[in-house]
Amino acid sequence: MKFVFPGLVVLSLVAGAAPFVLLEPQPAERQVTNRPNQVVEADFTSSNSCRACHPAQYATWHASYHRTMTQVASPETVVADFDNVTVVHVHGRPMTLERRGRDFWATFDDPDSLGSGGTIATRSGAGGADRAGGDAGVGPGSSLGVNTTPARPRITRQVVMITGSHHQQIYWYATGRNRLLGQLPAAYLVAEKRWIPRRSAVLHPPGETLFSETGHWNSTCIACHTTNGRPEFDTPFGSRPIDTQVVDTRVTEFGIACEACHGPSTGHAAANRSPLRRYTSHLTGRGDPTTVLPTRLDPQRSSQVCGQCHGVWEFYDAAGERHANSAGLPYRPGDELSKTRFVAQPTRNLDAPTMRGLLEVDPGFVNDSFWPDGMVRVSGREYNGLIESPCYKDAHDPQRTMSCFSCHALHQPAGDSRPVKEWANDQLGRGMDGNKACAQCHEKLAGGLTAHTKHQADSEGSSCYNCHMPFTSYGLLKTIRSHQISSPSVASARATGRPTACNLCHLDKTLAWTGEYLSQWYGQEKPPAGEPDVSSALLLALTGDAGQRAIVAQAMGWKPAQQASGTDWMLPHLAQLLDDPYDAVRFIAGRSLRTLPEFGSFEYDFAAAADRRRDAQRRVMTAFARVRGRLPRPGDPRLLLTPEGDVDVPGTLALLKLRNNRNMLLRE
Repeated sequence: MKFVFPGLVVLSLVAGAAPFVLLEPQPAERQVTNRPNQVVEADFTSSNSCRACHPAQYATWHASYHRTMTQVASPETVVADFDNVTVVHVHGRPMTLERRGRDFWATFDDPDSLGSGGTIATRSGAGGADRAGGDAGVGPGSSLGVNTTPARPRITRQVVMITGSHHQQIYWYATGRNRLLGQLPAAYLVAEKRWIPRRSAVLHPPGETLFSETGHWNSTCIACHTTNGRPEFDTPFGSRPIDTQVVDTRVTEFGIACEACHGPSTGHAAANRSPLRRYTSHLTGRGDPTTVLPTRLDPQRSSQVCGQCHGVWEFYDAAGERHANSAGLPYRPGDELSKTRFVAQPTRNLDAPTMRGLLEVDPGFVNDSFWPDGMVRVSGREYNGLIESPCYKDAHDPQRTMSCFSCHALHQPAGDSRPVKEWANDQLGRGMDGNKACAQCHEKLAGGLTAHTKHQADSEGSSCYNCHMPFTSYGLLKTIRSHQISSPSVASARATGRPTACNLCHLDKTLAWTGEYLSQWYGQEKPPAGEPDVSSALLLALTGDAGQRAIVAQAMGWKPAQQASGTDWMLPHLAQLLDDPYDAVRFIAGRSLRTLPEFGSFEYDFAAAADRRRDAQRRVMTAFARVRGRLPRPGDPRLLLTPEGDVDVPGTLALLKLRNNRNMLLRE
């Protein structure tokens, strides 16, 4: 039986029979033609069919951000204010927003027009790299380069869909070309309650030609932000959705729903209408072959259920990509992921023929997602970190092999006293937000914790996470913990430019200082003489690339680092980052600044004109002049301060001249 939702009727069957959900066909949804729609077909049945028999699991999934990853625009789902609002910070002229009953409309510069003297440039590359890397804009979903010019015509379009609900909301409008979607030129930040230019929401090179996102949802977002998405293009390999004549994009469900992780479930629902079968399975504890329970798979297959979306991957060939463009991705939970896609592991397959081919058409495929030693550096790709971790790749006992489910829980555990939204924030299992996660296997280290950490037991320095999963991955205007388990290493920091966990907490210390302690405590080789006698964090803030600067700017707002390092000395260095060339770095620096004493209500707009940003810098320096008397005397040269407590301007300028100004695009 085929089902279509959201309309539903719950029927009670004969006594003793299982309740099930019958979804009446909804002509309104089927008749929607200006956006992708939800059509339950083939062997899928939708999450509504799971609700009757699995109410607790359904409830926690329904409260999760997985469910709301993609939503139809409605008064219940739109967070931003559309009531006659003008958004100034966009690429081009201001965007105006309005409500028409339950509908949302926007007027803005047409991103797909040439305008006066405009030119079009198309990025080429393999589409799977774009799916794996986020906002790159390559391949069949490639973005259209458009010069920003006031001559572009204005268009008014209905906003019909939304991506995101946790940190940001990206709004998609109906283009009038079948189900092809375009993207508004501004994104909405949920916590900050403000609009920002869409390109400011990612670490994107300043001044680079803007790219239209028309067709990006149909070709790219659909892969991981929906359940059983079928792009349905009529385009040959290498073309863009904007060039197609027919785009009939459909999904089973918007968002990540039950069948994304448990597999198609029509057969499961039908088989379990028998109460005898259900109760027998429950009493015996036997697995149900009609569905996939990821936690009952081996560590490799269970983690691949998450890795289908949380990984950097590509298609093996053009045929695989064309099939996915037409019918959707072939992977199903429980399958071997590598059979249908190439998972990037620069430490192992950098010389593989598939990788070499990818790098020929997309040179940034590796560098825009990984550190030089192959550790993944972007958020949302945690699977690539897991599979490079010794707790995963070097373990031989399945019971002691780390998987995603060693720490995370798809559903909030029964008896968990946390508010559901607290669990939903990162879906950690009960007690897994502390050392218990690692103590599951490392019992001896946990029993002698301080002997191992050399820090007080209740300090941040005795947190397994802080030392072995530091905040060295970036995405969505923030840093997240690395999911590749590793140990602090000065040699690694020098080779890759990735800050050590020690120096992300002790922001005021040099790399040589870290090396001395790692040598004393753990027998690591001391770094060679000649290391700069400047704080490692400041070196990265002044000489590093945009990604490194973003990490340091975020660390300056991290309370454990502030407690370990002090804060007054940070003011001139955060002030310098307030005028960074990259929007994302400026945004993070401003946010960190507001965590410091006396700066909670500091007025600063990272998207404002340069003269206003520099005025903010002057105001910060005025405040620093008032507080520098609190600094230890004499001034610490490692913090680029003179004995009088002034900023070492010549030293600072000398380091700024060494800045790595390479164009940086992280594929978040």
